[in-house]
Amino acid sequence: MTLVPTIRPRRMRRTPALRRLAAETRVHPAELILPVFVREGISEPQPISAMPGVQQHTLDSVRELAQSAASAGVGGIMLFGVPAERDARGSAADDPAGILNVATRAVAEEVGDALVVQTDLCLDEFTSHGHCGVLDAAGEVDNDATLARYTAMAIAQAEAGSALLGLSGMMDGQVAAVREALDLAGHEQTALLAYSAKYASAFYGPFREAVDSQLTGNRKGYQQDPANRREGLREAELDIAEGADVVMVKPAMTSLDVLADVAAVSPVPVWAYQVSGEAAMIEAAAANGGIDREAAIAESITCIKRAGADAILSYFAIEAAGWLR
Repeated sequence: MTLVPTIRPRRMRRTPALRRLAAETRVHPAELILPVFVREGISEPQPISAMPGVQQHTLDSVRELAQSAASAGVGGIMLFGVPAERDARGSAADDPAGILNVATRAVAEEVGDALVVQTDLCLDEFTSHGHCGVLDAAGEVDNDATLARYTAMAIAQAEAGSALLGLSGMMDGQVAAVREALDLAGHEQTALLAYSAKYASAFYGPFREAVDSQLTGNRKGYQQDPANRREGLREAELDIAEGADVVMVKPAMTSLDVLADVAAVSPVPVWAYQVSGEAAMIEAAAANGGIDREAAIAESITCIKRAGADAILSYFAIEAAGWLR
């Protein structure tokens, strides 16, 4: 007598229709957020060599891109500013005439009713030294002095029309400080996204070109050690207690365990960022014929969602939204 299995999990994998019906994880276009770079002083979009398909935008082209994102059903657009001039305190960051605030007003006017206009709240793009905060006399990032700069940025971004501020600087107490400042200024409806578990990652490399970073050295003194898992959950819990409306895990690919940890306990939405290095690796491998580009993008985004992300920042957001629809 030949023994044959009676339990056959493969039954539900047999056809595309069965696989679609049995899928445990689905991504909706509204769960995707497009990161976008707007550069001061350029007359046409500039390609970013380390990030194929991604550009630094003008005020005109970012309006067009925002319209494309809205038409694709993408949930949000995260704006990063690249100023023409920098100084030690990042003065352009809270200047109403600074590139990020001007771009925010433009995009909010264009698509503010169709998707969530979001802004990066960090000093690294605006400082001459490239760090995420102001430096003390010893050249170290001064946490508490930096909070004062963040609160000024927050008010400027809220007044420019940002609906959600992405606190990505990893300063202790940043959520509480910004929340209090916004509320006192009458911006109690402006939401806060805390980059809670943000690791000092090698996968941010292409981003440095995208924002023309002036950084020398590293950010290991304030971003988290990739070796630490429990610390990521602790940071998220602290940010939630301080009033974060959303918490972030970044980078997504190498932090799926932390993402799952945070998602398991968070009472607020949990997002993840498929960062520049992740996107660049997919593009490079696909260009070399090593992987199927579309399948790799779809799989990577699906697996980030499977790990617990409620929404995903991805440079592939518009393209992926088209496939999903």
